[in-house]
Amino acid sequence: MGCAASITAVDLADDLLNAYPGSYALIVSTEVIGSTWYGGNELDMLLPNCFLRMGAAAVLLSNRRRDRWRSKYELKQLVRTHKAMDERSFKSIQLKEDCEGKEGLSVSRDVIEQGGNALKANITTLGPLVLPVSEQFYFFKSLLFKKTGTNKPYIPDYKLAFEHVCILGTSRKVLDEIQNNLELTDEYMKASRKTLERFGNTSSSSIWYELAYLEAKNMIKNGDRVWQLALGSGLKCNSVVWKAVRTVRQMKRKPWDEN
Repeated sequence: MGCAASITAVDLADDLLNAYPGSYALIVSTEVIGSTWYGGNELDMLLPNCFLRMGAAAVLLSNRRRDRWRSKYELKQLVRTHKAMDERSFKSIQLKEDCEGKEGLSVSRDVIEQGGNALKANITTLGPLVLPVSEQFYFFKSLLFKKTGTNKPYIPDYKLAFEHVCILGTSRKVLDEIQNNLELTDEYMKASRKTLERFGNTSSSSIWYELAYLEAKNMIKNGDRVWQLALGSGLKCNSVVWKAVRTVRQMKRKPWDEN
């Protein structure tokens, strides 16, 4: 499932909880980097050896009414986009063998472009679910005029929809591209950049490290909306939106302890 697996798991857990009232769902997100270790000489297959790091996070979901008082967040929206039907997208990240029969994860030069296409499709679906009516009007107006070529695409102000953003920390270049394309401020990108700087690319668990950063800095207030965004092989682009049901206080044990 790759780096987008966490949100895929949240979607699966949500479906199971809808089918089984009064239940819990435990999500454990980690990356087994040893299985994709490559010992050959192909440059596009050596890259994952350098930027993937081991990470792990666990999330407990509940649909029991009595658990609301101790919960931190409420699941609001979840959108998944899968572009594997496009051959270039599918081959941009794939597990394959080189000419010597050694297996490894191949990352092609198309990954940035195809990731951008997946991101565009995902936020186009997410936008109407979270944006204010005024932003939706300008956005759909730009799509209408785009067909006639009389206007440039309108970029909605996602800062009006969310108080916090957690973007999968793959690399500085990817974060820079997403920040520029979505016109996000440095403050919105802080959790993603701090996680990448301190822990590296922890794959699917990265977005939970970022959420833990926001909690550790006492930034999550009651009613705040948090957007978690992750891209993975396929290519996949997944978004999940949480709403804080209380002000989240700093925990005694956390991954952001300074000592």
